[in-house]
Amino acid sequence: MANDLDPRISPAERFGRELARCRKERGLSQRRLADHVGCSPSLVGHIETGSRNPQLDFAQACDQLFDLPDKDYFVRLCRRIHQSPSGPGWFLRWLEEIEPSAATLRTWDPLLIPGLLQTEDYARAIFRGHRAILETEAEEQVAARMQRQLILTRNSPPTLWVLLDEWVLRRSIGDPQVMADQLTHLAAVATYHNVTVQIVPADSPCTDGLMSGFVIAELADAPTTVSVESAGRGEVSAEHELVSLIWGRYDRLRAEAYRPGESLEKIKEAADQWSLRT
Repeated sequence: MANDLDPRISPAERFGRELARCRKERGLSQRRLADHVGCSPSLVGHIETGSRNPQLDFAQACDQLFDLPDKDYFVRLCRRIHQSPSGPGWFLRWLEEIEPSAATLRTWDPLLIPGLLQTEDYARAIFRGHRAILETEAEEQVAARMQRQLILTRNSPPTLWVLLDEWVLRRSIGDPQVMADQLTHLAAVATYHNVTVQIVPADSPCTDGLMSGFVIAELADAPTTVSVESAGRGEVSAEHELVSLIWGRYDRLRAEAYRPGESLEKIKEAADQWSLRT
């Protein structure tokens, strides 16, 4: 079977290649496979080339048909497509290997509430506004994001340090009710014993965070690793030079931030202002 973490192909391409391999091993044409799973031959062709994303019911039908030793093989491949909207290998590695194993996570977000602290409605508004997307795909992505958040309430959760640009509290994602609920949730999570949220003032002279958001992950049995976002792609790296660069940016931004107590008041004030607009 394909290497699930092979960064050279996207999750959709991985699903397509495995589908074609299994189909050919069974001596099935695309039309015969389509008859078995209840779709058109053209859809099978598009999925095999990675130009169309399979839905969960399609993956389930493939698992039933091929009856592989891994009973949920195609379902698992399908979920990875929807956990990572554009399928980048760097983000897949972060989700599966690094974030769940981190002892400490330090984040900087200049544009949005970080995914680990988003409400369902806020996340849903992001996914729906990101690109043309089917409702079922958006819901699967929201569910995957909510699943990620379980690391904050598990036994021995990671310590989470969050730096947010003050403009994030003012930027409308969804309607005012979505924003009010999101900021109320953020204020509640900020009181968790393992979570600290600090707001960087909108008029801060520090420009180190304007180029990108990032996360620093400290791991117990592996080097410190960073995830750096940029337009259209991102990077996960434990390279010492990059880690040092990102940590320096984090320290400079935190030096500009309000203290946790002051930050909590800023979040509550913003939540109240959004509530007045509902």
